Parts: sequence; structure tokens; C-alpha cells
Amino acid sequence: MAFKGDLDTLILGVLEGCELHGYEIARRIKQLSDTALAVGEGQLYPALHGLERDRLVTANWIPQDGKPPRKVYQLTDEGSAALAKKKLEWQHFAKGVGAILGLNMAVNHG
Repeated sequence: MAFKGDLDTLILGVLEGCELHGYEIARRIKQLSDTALAVGEGQLYPALHGLERDRLVTANWIPQDGKPPRKVYQLTDEGSAALAKKKLEWQHFAKGVGAILGLNMAVNHG
């Protein structure tokens, strides 16, 4: 099944429209999923490095007053396109699972 543990999609989703550092990415995944999904550093950073290698995200070092620079990530155009494709796949997947389980799944087309 293609969706088991699709951390890359979650990362791309929280990066849509903003740039975030690793800790904030993990925090937003947990927050937006109503604490259903938690991502540890051991999972997050290898996934971010893979997304960076695949040119779906870029990373920049941002200086901070009195602290070490912070690495922040943002979507590339390729990352935005990959996210749009994944959103459609997830909608199709959720609709199929809902039909099998007898759930009335409202699909957001926005």
C-alpha cells in the first residue's frame, strides 16, 4: 500500500506556503493531526535530507541574534507539484477506504 508511513507528504503539506525549521515541521504535523501523528528527529531529518536531495525542498541557513543559525526548509516548484499530485492520490485513497468501511467521506476539492 503506497500510503503507509508517507512522511514525505506530511512534510510537504506543512511546508506549503511557508518556510519552517525542523522542530517546527514536527510540531505542526503533531498539532495539525490533533496529536495523532508524531515525528521524531530520527525520522524527520533523513526525510528532509531526501526531499532536499530530490529537489522537492530547499534549505537555507537563517542567522539568529545570539544563537547559532537555523536551517529552514521551503517547497520548490517541483515540491509544490509533487504535493498537488499526492493530495489527489490521498483524496482517491480516502474515498476508497471510506466506501469500503461504509463511511460518508466528504472530499475537499479546495
